[in-house]
Amino acid sequence: MKKKYLADMTYPGFKKAFVGLVMVTSFFGVNAQTPKKTNSSPTNSTTTKPASGKYSIKIKVNGLKDTVCYLANYYGDKQYLKDTAEVDKKGNFTFEGNSKLEGGIYLIVLPKNKYFEAIITNEQNFSMETDTGDFVTNMKIKNSTENTVFYEYLQYVHVKGKQVEDLKKNLKTDSVNVTNQLIAIDKEVSEYRKIFMEKHKGSFVTKVFKASNEITIPENPNPKDSNYAYHYYRNHYFDNIDWTDDNILRTPIFHTKLEKYVNNVIPQAPDSMIVELDKLIAKAEANKELFKYCVWYATNNSEQSKIMGMDALTIHLYKKYYLTGKAYWVDKKTSDKIKEQVEIKEPLLLGKVIPNAYLKDSTDKYRMLWDIKADYTVVFFYDPNCGHCQKEAPKLYEFFQKNKDHVMVYAASIERKDEDWKKFITKNKYTDWLNVWDKGTHTDFRKTYDVFSTPVIYVLDKSKRIIAKRLGADQLQDFIDNYSKAHVK
Repeated sequence: MKKKYLADMTYPGFKKAFVGLVMVTSFFGVNAQTPKKTNSSPTNSTTTKPASGKYSIKIKVNGLKDTVCYLANYYGDKQYLKDTAEVDKKGNFTFEGNSKLEGGIYLIVLPKNKYFEAIITNEQNFSMETDTGDFVTNMKIKNSTENTVFYEYLQYVHVKGKQVEDLKKNLKTDSVNVTNQLIAIDKEVSEYRKIFMEKHKGSFVTKVFKASNEITIPENPNPKDSNYAYHYYRNHYFDNIDWTDDNILRTPIFHTKLEKYVNNVIPQAPDSMIVELDKLIAKAEANKELFKYCVWYATNNSEQSKIMGMDALTIHLYKKYYLTGKAYWVDKKTSDKIKEQVEIKEPLLLGKVIPNAYLKDSTDKYRMLWDIKADYTVVFFYDPNCGHCQKEAPKLYEFFQKNKDHVMVYAASIERKDEDWKKFITKNKYTDWLNVWDKGTHTDFRKTYDVFSTPVIYVLDKSKRIIAKRLGADQLQDFIDNYSKAHVK
């Protein structure tokens, strides 16, 4: 599906305003069409139905004429096109529809990828007027308390931002004085924001500001507990999120906060992540859309992880949320595929004893994987006609020659042609490790060993438990050396 991205959209809007005076140019992409996603994606199936009614957002931008503008909304870490409007010769255009918009922060995107933002809540019949010279300073709002409040804050921050920019020009020549003034402005903005949030505590803008705030860590009551600050921060990280309101999904805040928590706050180990993500998802159950997004993000993130062993987290999420029917947005076809993945991958998780292999060597004798007597066994699934296998095999053989006193390689060809396999062995002189193949075609390498492409490497300990997998041949030496130091007495 073709996508249209509106890049380098310039305007000091919410994504910048909520962090105070950091006036930097951001780069956003707005999809002209909703991107094609898998059925497990949170935006692909059931979504919250907009409230009954209509929306009508009348806009006038002085200095703009005879063009087209777009209405887009944030969702997670992306922005999606929602509506299109033609601009007349006086700069007037209207976005309107027969069902109300879902709440959140929306972008009015103009030519040359400039844009300004609007808050959408229950007020969906309002007007905005500004000009191309300065969207924020010249903005006028009618019939929308939320946007009036929003631009009240933006206009204040806009002025302070210009003061900061002017001061920074003299930073090199008068650093002490300028630094003091910058600190003073920062304090002033912080105090203004506190007063603003108290004054407008029921507004959606304040709710988003609160969600973006970092947690304040109290003084450590037990100086002997060196991890107090971290544990407090982790346990209270989401205290400022209203888990009952899914409008926060359609802002630039929630995804960023979630991403940081999953990838930087909690320990990047499967067992720890399982515990912490289950706690997070339990919080999100207060709202079906937030629950859906958190489950989807946790799953997608674990599926794409480059950390070995993280598939244990993926399998846990599949079993607890998808195969139990809790992931209500997933259709049966996708659920069946997930079930198949669990059946294939769960027996091959780190720490599991690998399924035994009954393959024949070049003398037509069965050589069973579990019969190998070695401290470590490297299982090498390959295809003799695979170019990547042909590059990896020499590296693996070199590793084997250096470690053959405590390592055996079980080189299993998935190719069914006897002549190709034997030619590969003879040509490369791979005769002193264990060469085997599935002569009787009894082994389903895909379902038994998750071999969907080659080569695939598993590293086993003496008990044939999987201690590493899908390593490159050039990574084996470091792995074996480090593992031996940590585990072999």
